[in-house]
Amino acid sequence: MKENPIIYYGGDYNPEQWDEQTMEEDMRLFEEAGITIVTLNVFSWALLQPSEDTYDFTTLDRIVDTVTKHGLSICMATSTAAHPAWMARKYPDILRTEFNGMKRKYGSRHNSCPNSPNFRRLSRNLAGALAEHYKDQKNIVAWHISNEYGGACYCENCERAFRIWLKEKYKTLDALNKAWGTNFWSHTFYDWDEIVAPNLLSEHIDETTTDFQGISLDYARFNSDSILQNCVDERDAIREVLPDAAVTTNMMYYFKDLDYQKWAKELDFTSWDSYPRYYTKPASVALWHDVMRSLRHGQPFWLMEQTPSVTNWQPVNRIRRPGEMRLWSYQAVAHGADSVMFFQMRRSAAASEKYHGAVIDHVGTNQTRVFREVKALGGELQKLGNQTTGARTPAKVAILFDWNNWWAVEYSSGPNDRLRYTEEVHRYYEALFEQNVSVDLVDVYADLSAYQLVIAPTLYMVKPGVDEALKTFVKNGGELIVSFFSGIVDENDHVTLGGYPGKLRDLLGIWVEEIDAVPEEAPNAFTYQGETYPATLLCDLLHAETAEVHATYRDDFYSGMPAITCNHYGKGKAWYVATASDHAFYQQFLKDRIEECSIAPVLDTPKGVEAALRESEKGTFLFLLNHNKTEETVLLPHGGLDLLTDCSYAPQSSLTLPAKGVAILKK
Repeated sequence: MKENPIIYYGGDYNPEQWDEQTMEEDMRLFEEAGITIVTLNVFSWALLQPSEDTYDFTTLDRIVDTVTKHGLSICMATSTAAHPAWMARKYPDILRTEFNGMKRKYGSRHNSCPNSPNFRRLSRNLAGALAEHYKDQKNIVAWHISNEYGGACYCENCERAFRIWLKEKYKTLDALNKAWGTNFWSHTFYDWDEIVAPNLLSEHIDETTTDFQGISLDYARFNSDSILQNCVDERDAIREVLPDAAVTTNMMYYFKDLDYQKWAKELDFTSWDSYPRYYTKPASVALWHDVMRSLRHGQPFWLMEQTPSVTNWQPVNRIRRPGEMRLWSYQAVAHGADSVMFFQMRRSAAASEKYHGAVIDHVGTNQTRVFREVKALGGELQKLGNQTTGARTPAKVAILFDWNNWWAVEYSSGPNDRLRYTEEVHRYYEALFEQNVSVDLVDVYADLSAYQLVIAPTLYMVKPGVDEALKTFVKNGGELIVSFFSGIVDENDHVTLGGYPGKLRDLLGIWVEEIDAVPEEAPNAFTYQGETYPATLLCDLLHAETAEVHATYRDDFYSGMPAITCNHYGKGKAWYVATASDHAFYQQFLKDRIEECSIAPVLDTPKGVEAALRESEKGTFLFLLNHNKTEETVLLPHGGLDLLTDCSYAPQSSLTLPAKGVAILKK
């Protein structure tokens, strides 16, 4: 995709809800606020297609003409996230069947079966018709497929498609039965038509408890692939008309259902919707910015949605405090965003999102705190221009993140129902974030040669070839950290026999004999570098074979057994952390590893002040973000020009950031 000419600023605009006079007033306010782009047509399928044989672009044409006349760029959505009522009545196979077996009626959104031939045909046709109608519209800079894809369907369409997917994957029933371990509980399949979708009517006790992990794991893969095919259908329809169209779809925060790493390969750029809660830690939001940036090998992403003030669907919908919207926006830019966009531009007057925040509130004027903050940020982004667009984040640390592993860990029948894969990833990421160390979140098949330190939290599933890639990385001088409950199963969720951690045993130089689930009220402990830390969640009871022991358990019958080991392998080292611990441990342990690898943090800052880097041929940009409620002073070893204030700082001078303050220094 071409580099953005500016940091696009704007968001989701739905003027089909308003009259022409209101839209003209919006244009005046958008210009005042520095808005440069609007996302149109996100939920307009019923307006665009009142019947199967009729397309009506009259309303959308009026909207497109108006925003074009006022100099705005357009991100054109395909409008397929909510099908019209006539479609559900005419083609009931379009409606989804829920996890509990309930067949849906018309209503809500994300209610379309991804394997309905009628839905696939009609959604693809609409995308193609939109591309044909607007093929000469020069200010369309991106195409936005559907909206926030998600959910799953368990209908007969999906069961039939699942069987086809399985035939393509396994070729024979013998291979399938072996992969799923169907000799257990007399589950052997003798005919493809005997296979049904795994849900509450079949294999599941609840959404995460399944009697056959292999079946449920494959259905998770199949469902992600099925919905991805809907996206690809629409993308291809657009590209038949517009071969150079830049295509994306908006992803979501901590979203488990869809394998975004696989999805990103089918998109021109990634985009996502960031909606942290009032108590969400800055590290959690930064992690997901870094996931989105890493999906396409460090390519900048778009922040497609955030709220300028408040959400309406969280349990407690607290408004953003003064300065928070600006701070969160710049955090996205600091981690690779080349857009700052909102849902929504004008607050709706009806239905479920009428209390969701907007640039223009129900009062309809510029006389609100939120509008003034949006306007101020718009002025700053205009001042920045294209200086940071296209810039990449230099990282020498990678954390392995894998959707298949996520599914498998949480389908596992034991050993502790408090085990959450993303929480284990977050433990390591947060400790690095607080030390201002840049991190990529990469898939297990990523090229690791550019990194000095690779972390694999709870690598329960080891896919084919991953063990060899990790061995090569360490053998060539890299440092690897693997945590507990790793190397247990293969890609089919079959236990790798011969002792845990399976194919990682030689690399790590250990053998895990047992795994103890630790009750919350009775943690064990271990001592590392003279300090005692809790051992929680799980404790691997292991034997060091070729590894050195760096910490041992303090309590219980396995007192004295290794809790942390390090194995020299080739030119590098492979660490194993056999338990979960507290934040203080991860900070110290990772501080030691960073120093050992000679990886320099971006900057030494006071607690709560984030420092992040982006680099391009246009320069090196240091972002400083004060997440504290008090002002903080930062020492600048190299100085630089603050692009937001035009203040120049000499080497070894200090910069004072107000509470929620931001600085962008060009070095």
